[in-house]
Amino acid sequence: MLRIPLISMRQGEALNQFVVRDPSKETLWRSLILFGNNVQSYKFALGKSLISLARDGKEIIPLADLALPFAHNLCEHLKKSDVQGTSKSSKFLKACRGYNDGSLTEESLRNSTQKLGFKNVLKAFHILDRNESPIRYFISETNTTQTEGNIRLTNELLEMVRGEQEMNLPHEVESRWRLVEESWRLGISAKLLQVHYDPLEEQLYLPHANPKERTTITSSRGALNGYQRGKCFYCFGTITVDTNDPNLADVDHFFPHTLAHRGLDLSKCNIDGVWNLVLACKGCNRGEMGKFSQFAHQDLLQRLLNRNEFLISSHHPLRETLMCQTGGSIELRVSFLQNTYDFAIGLLGGPWKPVLKANPTF
Repeated sequence: MLRIPLISMRQGEALNQFVVRDPSKETLWRSLILFGNNVQSYKFALGKSLISLARDGKEIIPLADLALPFAHNLCEHLKKSDVQGTSKSSKFLKACRGYNDGSLTEESLRNSTQKLGFKNVLKAFHILDRNESPIRYFISETNTTQTEGNIRLTNELLEMVRGEQEMNLPHEVESRWRLVEESWRLGISAKLLQVHYDPLEEQLYLPHANPKERTTITSSRGALNGYQRGKCFYCFGTITVDTNDPNLADVDHFFPHTLAHRGLDLSKCNIDGVWNLVLACKGCNRGEMGKFSQFAHQDLLQRLLNRNEFLISSHHPLRETLMCQTGGSIELRVSFLQNTYDFAIGLLGGPWKPVLKANPTF
């Protein structure tokens, strides 16, 4: 089989490549949530609140009405992880903790949120790679201290929550939030965090020193879906991560498990690693013309490289996990994927290629 060299992205180019081939309102939203450094979790709390309020069809939201949904999202996460940012103290988070322990009433929480909670997040939400996002999801109509006034939800947000990706978006925000806060909670370098995948529960987790203990972080579907834009990795048909939806995506191994029984060195190539997990529609994964245990066409290997570079460009534990699994430099990662592919060619049937339902966007 003709060996086609993989094309790698230049350093720092992943975000631009993620957006440029599909600059839609859904992609720009995902860029704001999935990429970039985070010093507080307020962006995630605001994102979940915006989706919820937009679903209700509201357009003009007084800050007093935004305050409780915003604060409640943070209160719920504080129950899971008391660290919600890199700063050592926060009067606002102290108020949320007070509400959780019963020392602060809901009305006091609302007042504290309106006074303290929106100082930076309303301005910072639309910043993408130090620039303003070309699509806005709300317009701030507040005073200079951002304690009084309204936000006005834009048509882009209202249309987005009525679109085909509506059920996926809150899952993606939640998974991103859980990954980021877990690294904060542990208070150690992300380079020391290695996220594992449980194929039975389809969850991402962190192992403990005691092998019987672990910290479950988030659904593997929620963690991966945004980087695939809510599309099947293979055919680009629409998928969902909502477990109650019949169109629920399968978590597929790009390189199948059967390689482990045919000589693949698992100490050097973790088949269950995040690098090898993709979300696929049922038809592509196990339908009549599905991939099953075949090796995929090399065009799809390029797609896997691109998807992994999107993940590596996100600043959370999956970045270091992928680099540990596939290589610390782009050159090493290209070599790792190509060598694994070359190994699979002689052992598996194929090459398999999907029937596209939409144009590929990465």
